[in-house]
Amino acid sequence: MKYNTESSEKSTVKITLSFDKAEWDEANNEAYKKTRGRYFVNGFRKGKAPKHVIELNYGKGVFYEEALNGLFDKHYEEVLDKEKDNFTVVGRPELSVGDIGEEGASLIATVPVKPDVKLGAYKGINIEKVEYNVKDEDVEAELKRLQERNSRLVEVTDRAAENGDTATIDFSGSVNGEKFEGGTSENYPLVLGSGSFIPGFEEQVVGMKVGEEKDVNVKFPDDYQAEELKGKDAVFAVKLNKLEKKELPEVNDEFVKDAAGAESVEAYKQETRERLEKQAKEKGEAETENNILRAIAATAEVEIPDAMIENQIDMMVRNAEYRLGMQYGGMKLADYLRYMGSNMDDFRNGYRAQAEDTVKSQLVVDKIIREENIKAEDAEIDAKLEEFAKSANKTLEEYKKDVDDAQRDYIGNDIVINKLFDFLKANNNLTEKAEEPAKKPAAKKTAKKAEADGEEKPAEKKPAAKKPAAKKTAKKAEDEGKTE
Repeated sequence: MKYNTESSEKSTVKITLSFDKAEWDEANNEAYKKTRGRYFVNGFRKGKAPKHVIELNYGKGVFYEEALNGLFDKHYEEVLDKEKDNFTVVGRPELSVGDIGEEGASLIATVPVKPDVKLGAYKGINIEKVEYNVKDEDVEAELKRLQERNSRLVEVTDRAAENGDTATIDFSGSVNGEKFEGGTSENYPLVLGSGSFIPGFEEQVVGMKVGEEKDVNVKFPDDYQAEELKGKDAVFAVKLNKLEKKELPEVNDEFVKDAAGAESVEAYKQETRERLEKQAKEKGEAETENNILRAIAATAEVEIPDAMIENQIDMMVRNAEYRLGMQYGGMKLADYLRYMGSNMDDFRNGYRAQAEDTVKSQLVVDKIIREENIKAEDAEIDAKLEEFAKSANKTLEEYKKDVDDAQRDYIGNDIVINKLFDFLKANNNLTEKAEEPAKKPAAKKTAKKAEADGEEKPAEKKPAAKKPAAKKTAKKAEDEGKTE
């Protein structure tokens, strides 16, 4: 077998595999042995007809396709191994037949390869440094959330329903006097004021008393998920069976000790402040790193093969399906798309722009690492392993017995990425600009994690509750897909 390679458009390489007559004859004989049982020839038991007889009945090229497949399977990986220093394949090959006949054959594999990056400026540029400050109000908000998590529902019998109450109701909806699917339920716990039902429903339950029945008149939104109910006037017969209000525990030393394991309210606040400050610092550093990478990637030039983008989208879709199942009780992506009136092509396209940015960032990171010869030394990996060993109450040698090469590579990669961003921070001008903290600072995955995680944030939609009485939430961005 002989082969040659040729660079092609959009970061692809054409590999032409050529086979002489002897190789081609052998491949056809192997194809005959493998597939002869598929062909029926009069006068012969199935699988017993000679090769030339099958060719007379089915055509001279009857075994060509199987022969080419066999030759490709035999030699493709061998070629990639020989060319590993020249290019890295990042997707499946597209195959086409070159010359073919009795004297030999050739096969062309067009493969997407990892592209080279032409870096722009990555030193000495002005980049905004993001910092988040933790305020007293943030600590108090965490204490309030602790109260909420430890609240209990207390039955109310001496007043009418108010916003914030949990109203247990029976309801039966109808449009033009006809009941519709999913519009009926019994003993449904509805938090008034939560906005979980269509506009106007909860407001009319407010003021009802236990045992009271009334008709609630509403109009389904024009963008409601059920096509047959969009914009329709509806009447719900509602009965209030039970009313409960949320009762918060008193904040004192005993409460925080039971609920959070803190010795006192002040100790809880101090621990909370330290936790929030750590999260705020991580969030600020992550966003600063993202700013650095975005600025560098903006001036970099690279021709990304479609296969790399599609692979990234595949990863994002798998992550989205996993989150969907976790958040909505095992819901399948296909069911979600059907429920939302969408399809897989549109869903994937929602990730495309971010996938391109992610892949470009990965390539830029890899290029700078190679340009600056950033490496993880064995001593640095061992130092990290020693930290893990101490946490596991083991010696380094004991711990290393359970660490394989893949784990060492993962740790080494993490060290390299951290060294890269230390280098970029030291060699660029970070302009400090303090930001107001989010309500709950939380560390985001930084762009430097992209190589491992392939994190994504497309415009996904949350499914509405599976009741026509529930408000459509499809327009809301799903968090990791605009981050959950």
